[in-house]
Amino acid sequence: MTKGLSVLGSTGSIGRQTLDVVRHLPIRVAALTAGTNVSLMAEQIAEFHPLLVSMATEQVAAELKARLTGETPLVLWGEDGLLAAATLPEADTVITAVVGMLGLKPTLAALDTGKRVGLANKETMVCAGELVMQRARAGGAEIIPVDSEHSAIFQCLMGCRDRSEVRRLILTCSGGPFFGKTRQELEPVTRDDALRHPNWKMGEKITVDCATLMNKGLEVIEAMRLYELPPEQVSVVIHRQSIVHSLVEYCDGAILAQLGVPDMRIPIQLALTYPNRVPSPASALNLLDCPPLTFQKPDLETFPCLQIALDAARRGGTACAAMNGANEVAVGKFLCREIGFYDIPRLVTRAMGATPFVPDPTLEEILEADRCARQVCEADQL
Repeated sequence: MTKGLSVLGSTGSIGRQTLDVVRHLPIRVAALTAGTNVSLMAEQIAEFHPLLVSMATEQVAAELKARLTGETPLVLWGEDGLLAAATLPEADTVITAVVGMLGLKPTLAALDTGKRVGLANKETMVCAGELVMQRARAGGAEIIPVDSEHSAIFQCLMGCRDRSEVRRLILTCSGGPFFGKTRQELEPVTRDDALRHPNWKMGEKITVDCATLMNKGLEVIEAMRLYELPPEQVSVVIHRQSIVHSLVEYCDGAILAQLGVPDMRIPIQLALTYPNRVPSPASALNLLDCPPLTFQKPDLETFPCLQIALDAARRGGTACAAMNGANEVAVGKFLCREIGFYDIPRLVTRAMGATPFVPDPTLEEILEADRCARQVCEADQL
């Protein structure tokens, strides 16, 4: 069980829920990092008394310092601050809840120092999953997924003695706010429409990814890397109720599923307490109150981002990093109302085509593919 904790991205959705879990556990919060939310970070410092905190920039860090009184933590900023929090000796577990490629280097640094990583940053595995797994093995570290789907798979595999017994992993997908819509109906949708997720409360970027189904494509790639299976052994089904969080089908035909209320505090807590389970602040699932559980095939024509991700998964190499980088920029443009809903897959496809492909990339080549795809996407005028 975790004794000391660093939370990277403590003011975001996953970070706040992690701290809510910690309020019920005997865990010392050693470090917190955030972007620009000075007010919330100041509140978190007052409650949890971390040794170290970090903000996005030197200016924001200075603003935070000016608000603090009494005994204060060491205040850092930028990438150096993230790396310091990820490798702090007083923390044996790091929750990586920062969004995007920003989480890659701190995750690698935490693994290099042998820490447990509660992984909530799927982009790290999407862009550099093979490298991440190599570094985890070399550092004697463990990765426990925090995403509800990957945590479900992790739990369904707990009793699996031989990975060759697994026939396939089945990721469930809520379908987002636009399930059942046609392409014609989705052409005019706005950012506000996309941010109305039916089941989960999340940050804006991931909520838009759920609306396009890119999030599920990223999760397919993450599952491949985490559990070291080929893309043909990872599939997706639409499950509107978000009660079955994912399933594992075994070679004898048995299927194990993990069920629960849609509350991220359940997988977060398991990442902190594994291999033990303790009472959770989340509500228990009442089977007698459950709606009928349904499963359907995803519509790849109406939601092309999922097909783009599946194709990138099969190609491998730097294709996934280019796709992820382009998608981050495209979603940002959509959230700023600069482009339309279907411009997201158009931009991603264009940027991937313009990014040189490397089949077996180094970390530097992965970062270069990400940079190139972002540059193409940022410069593109649809």
